[in-house]
Amino acid sequence: MSEHSHSEEHHVTSYKPYFIVWVILMILTAVTVYVSYLDFGTLNIVIAMVVASIKATAVALFFMHLKFEDKITWLFAIFPLVLLFLLISMTIVDTFTRITP
Repeated sequence: MSEHSHSEEHHVTSYKPYFIVWVILMILTAVTVYVSYLDFGTLNIVIAMVVASIKATAVALFFMHLKFEDKITWLFAIFPLVLLFLLISMTIVDTFTRITP
């Protein structure tokens, strides 16, 4: 019998993908800082959140190795994001439906 069980999956990667992701993160950080100096009104927040979401996804996929995980781990990673989406959505709905004097 082999030293490793068949259920274990190993992934071997070089440093190149990590370096590429790091460069992308640096570029996106520069974009966020640059956009903060421009006046797009409320779009500044939207742009910053979109860039931050892209960066968080890249970190989770590559540096936290979520890209190589099985479906149950993906479920545990996605479920809190669904709850966060619901929390933010309900807060926005509550905020915009309040009657102000």
